[in-house]
Amino acid sequence: MWQRFRNRTEAGKLLAARLAEYANRPDVLVLGLPRGGVPVAFEVAKALNAPLDVCLVRKLGVPGHKELAMGALAMGGIRVINENVVDWLRIPQETIDQVAAIEMQELNRRNLAYRGNRPLPKVKNHTIILVDDGIATGATIRAAIATLKKQQPRELVVAVPVAAASTCEELQTEVDKLVCVIMPEDLYAIGIWYEDFEQTTDAEVCELLTRQKLLIAND
Repeated sequence: MWQRFRNRTEAGKLLAARLAEYANRPDVLVLGLPRGGVPVAFEVAKALNAPLDVCLVRKLGVPGHKELAMGALAMGGIRVINENVVDWLRIPQETIDQVAAIEMQELNRRNLAYRGNRPLPKVKNHTIILVDDGIATGATIRAAIATLKKQQPRELVVAVPVAAASTCEELQTEVDKLVCVIMPEDLYAIGIWYEDFEQTTDAEVCELLTRQKLLIAND
């Protein structure tokens, strides 16, 4: 029987322990998926003594059932569609476009809030460790993978505390390495694998990004 994580901090520390081979390497960059993935990614970046930034992706939720992903959107115009959900619910293209337009506005808002005038992180020829707090349908992480691959990283590692075993198996073919602490046969929902799964705020994301930047600068 799998044991639940106390919170994202504990999950990040346990995940970092499985990524020790990437510690103190100048080519490593840790990217967290906002917002919930950033507290996990912070613990990974701190343990590895690596820079931390965000990979901005937005889930395209089904209208009326926002937790169900019909796809995802990433910076650079990347759009990944969950064909099974779209076909099952017979969602028209017009609806997908409307939701995508709204989520694109939120992506741009977050980019400004988290990054300000800072340039996008350099991905080319770097080892990228992409971190989230868990993988449900996989649409969001696939959009992130697609946008990062376009930037030609040396190695792309996906690292999460929890994901269904079948999802991990599928994603392993899309990245260089996948690291997952808990791989249940049935996931149900990411939140049930955490005792504390409170929503992460924009302020917390900004604070963690700043803290890791200061840790690296003072090392």
